[in-house]
Amino acid sequence: MYNGKVLICGVDTAKLPVLSEAQKERLLREVRAGNVAARDELIHGNLRLVLSVIQRFTNRGENLDDLFQVGCIGLMKSIDHFDIAQNVRFSTYAVPMIIGEIRRYLRDNNAIRVSRSIKDTAYRAMQVKERLTNERQREPTVQEIAAELQLPKEEVVIALESVVEPVSLYEPLYSDGGDTIYVLDQVGDHNDDRNWLDEIALKEAIQSLSEREKKILRLRFLQGKTQMEVSAEIGISQAQVSRLEKGALNRIKQ
Repeated sequence: MYNGKVLICGVDTAKLPVLSEAQKERLLREVRAGNVAARDELIHGNLRLVLSVIQRFTNRGENLDDLFQVGCIGLMKSIDHFDIAQNVRFSTYAVPMIIGEIRRYLRDNNAIRVSRSIKDTAYRAMQVKERLTNERQREPTVQEIAAELQLPKEEVVIALESVVEPVSLYEPLYSDGGDTIYVLDQVGDHNDDRNWLDEIALKEAIQSLSEREKKILRLRFLQGKTQMEVSAEIGISQAQVSRLEKGALNRIKQ
């Protein structure tokens, strides 16, 4: 960045044109009629769309020029496959195509090794997904992709998940001028606040019991003894053990 300009692949992004929906529709119709110049104009007029998409991938350490070029490939595929007869805005269709192209590029350059058979299944599934998206103007479900491949749904899910590029825990998800929310902030586990607070409450509840009640619970639930065995060890009746045990458990639950 210099002199107020941002150059990507030699393109001054500050001077990129913005097309209206009417202009896009006109150019798309001309492209369908075989007008090469209209296709070039449509590509140039949607480069800002590519820029907006690659912003999602700027914190992965990838070269922006490379991502921009790959995004442009996705844009060109969108132009070539978009069905103007459908009541869908071009950008609505193009953005997932651009994202998909960039993700394919990142997967192919991923350092994590995936078995060839799983990778082949994943690539076949992505090809089917792209074809069905073009045919139906919507993203297909995993069940539909699995049916096309004649494979179990679980196998398709595993294959697609195996080639998804890793996401950094410190990748920003949202920022609105204040504190940035990262992936790490959205990850939960079994040691969250609720669980450790419950654990503290449980310990305090047990500490409030009498020594006899604590001993009964220890013998019953830690050593696995019956009420008859506990009564013999403590020297009280089974009925008393049962009453003390029930009362202790009720106080802990409360």
